[in-house]
Amino acid sequence: MLQVIKRIVKEEQGNTLFFGAISLMVILFIAGLALDGSLLYMKKSQLQKEANAAVLSGAQELTTTEQKVTGTVQTILNAHKDTTAMSKLDIKMGEKVALTLTKPVNLTFARLFGIEKVNVKARAASGLNAIGKSIGAAPLGIDESISLQYYKEYKLKVDSSDSISGNFGVLALGGPGAKTYEQNLRDGYQSEIRINDIINTETGNIAGKTRDVINQRVNGCSQPPGDYSLRQCSRIILVLVYKPYNYTSGQMKQIQVTGFAYFYITTPMSTNDTSITGVFIKRAGEGTYVEGAKDRGAYSIRLTE
Repeated sequence: MLQVIKRIVKEEQGNTLFFGAISLMVILFIAGLALDGSLLYMKKSQLQKEANAAVLSGAQELTTTEQKVTGTVQTILNAHKDTTAMSKLDIKMGEKVALTLTKPVNLTFARLFGIEKVNVKARAASGLNAIGKSIGAAPLGIDESISLQYYKEYKLKVDSSDSISGNFGVLALGGPGAKTYEQNLRDGYQSEIRINDIINTETGNIAGKTRDVINQRVNGCSQPPGDYSLRQCSRIILVLVYKPYNYTSGQMKQIQVTGFAYFYITTPMSTNDTSITGVFIKRAGEGTYVEGAKDRGAYSIRLTE
């Protein structure tokens, strides 16, 4: 009887050692998987951020040239030291840019099973949408009924008369007065404007104030006239697209914002000028998409994938 008891005890001790060893192996296996899994997750998250940054930057050039889009995307990847990660780049000018990145990741635990590395992938796409709200607009507007032809010369009237092609309004952003108007024309109105906002118009002739600021803007841009690609050019102003809202006593009292447009000032104003000469351009800039905004070439950028 005593021998039977001793044999059972010995078998239980052996079983305990065996199952203990198995349990330790399972724990080590799970820990190894967690280690490699965490590494892969971290690398994929990092790659996704790089892809997002690249397409958001590249989308700024979707209104210029495909070469500029590609160059901007590559510049962002170079900054992250991932020059070889780009495996696919799709560009549809005027619409979107999509990027796929692939990068090999060296594993640690999986090497025990013959798996030395795994490729992680990240995909991102960014597109253009008409700006529906923005900060920095100039106190000028264009009636939405006027058909725009991009890169064709227009004259924005800044006195109390109308232009031949329609009413180009001078707007009282943030309040009336020549001083407020001048500051907004120079620096852009620093409060948000969005579609459907009702804006008062500025009355009277303020051509003199306009000349000073416009000529400063023309002289402040280093790029050659006619090159619209420079991101920071003081010749470019954001103007409001509107529809008449309150027209009484032969005068436009208020307008309703329906969209935004970019205007490039082509020439300085002379002492006799009562209008700003320039062209409307397509451009991606600061702003946010709002459903219902009129597409007049001023675009916001957002991730679509």
